[in-house]
Amino acid sequence: MLTLHAVSDSMILDKFQLSGRNALVTGSSRGLGAAIALALAQAGANVGCHGKSDAGIGTSKKIRQLGRKSFYAAGDVADANVQSELIETTVAELGSIDILVNNAGTIRRAPAVEYSQEYWNELIAVNLTAVFRLSQLAAQQMLKRGTPGKIVNIASLLSFQGGITVPAYAAAKGGVAQLTKALSNEWASKAINVNAIAPGYMVTDNTTALRNDPVRSRQILERIPAGRWGEPEEIAGAAVFLCSSASDYIHGHILAVDGGWLAR
Repeated sequence: MLTLHAVSDSMILDKFQLSGRNALVTGSSRGLGAAIALALAQAGANVGCHGKSDAGIGTSKKIRQLGRKSFYAAGDVADANVQSELIETTVAELGSIDILVNNAGTIRRAPAVEYSQEYWNELIAVNLTAVFRLSQLAAQQMLKRGTPGKIVNIASLLSFQGGITVPAYAAAKGGVAQLTKALSNEWASKAINVNAIAPGYMVTDNTTALRNDPVRSRQILERIPAGRWGEPEEIAGAAVFLCSSASDYIHGHILAVDGGWLAR
């Protein structure tokens, strides 16, 4: 005879709550970063927002309307001074940094034989070097306080594949996946979880050229089992999960949110 045991819904849901946690999400003025920042705030976190220009303050305003603390800081994450100032500002404004989401990124397309050194340097600096430096600075704060921390890097399907006419982007995102694993190996025993999300083909500024190309758009959609492009909000659940205590035993994982692309 079966014996049924009740499971408390509140105990399960509490694992996903971020109340009292302080987060920084880079590149959160729009797109994936904005969706992630809002989701973290909806789960209870205070969230510092960042964008390259002063025009991206809207996400921070929405977070404050939810009753959470927030700030907006503008600057190029390729700049070492901006990297350190972002971490310092988060600690000063929110009291600590418990969560870092390295979302800021850029893409430049050109055939490999024509790819400029300028493009290469820019993408490696923004998409890879800044991820390492911000993670390093955030971990220093977390280790100094002796409290658990979460670092989530935004990788890509091109962490696994080479793409077409995006050599620097593919190289940087491949590096993000390996960096995620390397940092997790060092910090897992210190209660810092380092994981990554690999978005599939999402409706963002970075994919505008692909979505506007009827041939490439058709080829991409034919390959996605879900049959459509993903929306930024569909990254939110994965981000909340990896930033919450529900993922405490997950380290060095790259979670694909891709409509089934990699399973095809």
